[in-house]
Amino acid sequence: MFNAATEFDRQLDGLVELGYPALAGLTEDAFRDVVAPLRPAAIAGAAGLPAPTDARVPFLLVITRDLIGVLERLEVTTLAGKRKTGFLDRNYAEDDLPRFDPIKELGVPAGPAYLLFDVDRGEEFRNLAPASAMEGITAQGRLPLTIDEGLAFITLHPAALASNRCFSLVGSRCGDKRVPALWISQGAPKLGWCWYGNPHTWLGSASARPERVGLE
Repeated sequence: MFNAATEFDRQLDGLVELGYPALAGLTEDAFRDVVAPLRPAAIAGAAGLPAPTDARVPFLLVITRDLIGVLERLEVTTLAGKRKTGFLDRNYAEDDLPRFDPIKELGVPAGPAYLLFDVDRGEEFRNLAPASAMEGITAQGRLPLTIDEGLAFITLHPAALASNRCFSLVGSRCGDKRVPALWISQGAPKLGWCWYGNPHTWLGSASARPERVGLE
């Protein structure tokens, strides 16, 4: 039976093992103190949700760029069972990443960490342009993932990113027609971007329940 408390502890321990405290410029105890207050909300919010699978997980502990930069978190991701670490697509211009903000519909909580519930990699939206996927996502009463949330997904559940099971992150936009996406390249996770109106057979669009629970 799925135990949300055990899963929260696993996620937090995993971030510590990956070196998140040092990346944040904190001691391990200080890092744990930052995110530990989310534990009761994770337990309550995951009630009734099924156990994690490769495609769908009950919740994610999301660390934001307010605490650790995107590149630093990307560079400690790996594919399931692999060692090569994630990297940024060369088509991102210098200083491009900070321009990709969460879309206003998401209501992303301010602060260094928050919880996201009922997260799905959206493989049913493969071969649909992100624009069309967005319509399908909202019709389900759900909302798309941001870059921070996508990184949390593949960090805490590496098997979520698999061959022909990659996903766009329509929840992060920068005012043009680009949509960030996570896919596999050279045996490692890669953060790239695609066009809002272009479909790809291997690229779905990830989504989650609308509510996001922050520290305040």
